[in-house]
Amino acid sequence: MFNGSPRPAPRRPRGVLVVTLVALVAAGVASWLIWRPAAGSEPPRAAPGASGTPSGGASSGADAHGGKGGKGSDGQGGGPGALRGKVVVIDPGHNPRNRDHPERIARKVDVGNARKECDTTGTSTDDGYAEASFTLDVARRARALLRQEGAKVVFTQDGDRAYGPCVDERAGAGNAAGADAAVSVHADGSAAGNRGFHVILPARVRAGAADTSAIVGPSRDLGQRLADRFGAVTGSAPSNYLGHGTGLDVRSDLGGLNLSKVPKVFIECGNMRDPKDAAQLTDPQWRQKAARGITEGITDFLAR
Repeated sequence: MFNGSPRPAPRRPRGVLVVTLVALVAAGVASWLIWRPAAGSEPPRAAPGASGTPSGGASSGADAHGGKGGKGSDGQGGGPGALRGKVVVIDPGHNPRNRDHPERIARKVDVGNARKECDTTGTSTDDGYAEASFTLDVARRARALLRQEGAKVVFTQDGDRAYGPCVDERAGAGNAAGADAAVSVHADGSAAGNRGFHVILPARVRAGAADTSAIVGPSRDLGQRLADRFGAVTGSAPSNYLGHGTGLDVRSDLGGLNLSKVPKVFIECGNMRDPKDAAQLTDPQWRQKAARGITEGITDFLAR
């Protein structure tokens, strides 16, 4: 039991206080040195989200059309498996051997509203690089990219025919495959100074064996997406001589479109007779971009 006034607490010697303060400061400095990251090291990263990329961040992998990752250079396109279950028909225009069979490719076939040549030799650059070689190269590159995304890819020809096939057979290949989309790859042979790409859409044709009524709408959608992605990926401008700057042209005289029962378009990737366009068309790196643009356009259409 305590009675009376409380006694004051005993005062610590001044030397003890100084020693205590020094110890506290030393401990704080040591803790800061332990926490501070080494020079040049990165700050701690957020834990990956469900997608395997840092929360709120973009994937650091290469885009899907050149290696890892699942999107194109600006987030368009799909990833591995995006086209699983889809059938895509790629039609490499002309055939490198057509020139060896002039009589056979000149025979006329029915395209619904007319009779036209089975096929042609196509055009070439002034230096002799053939359109048929260009189309086959780009088509093969696009096939590899489309397969990465899970699509089944059917070719109308793969350099394995003596000539052709004829334009009606090319349309028939897409129909027989039940294609979800079909694209015919070409390069134009216009005058020098005419530059850029354009996508050809089917007109509404109902004549003979041709009836494009069911495919005009979806083909336009495919063509618009193809033009958008092709331009974005390759950096090429839409045609300055067709399409009024839209990159789109509508035709009723092409058997490959008239006889198609599935969404189908042609793409003229550039003008082989213009020196500047020809420089791109003959560049393997640009052709890879062209294939990626085609792939992304098809993917946007089928994954919509």
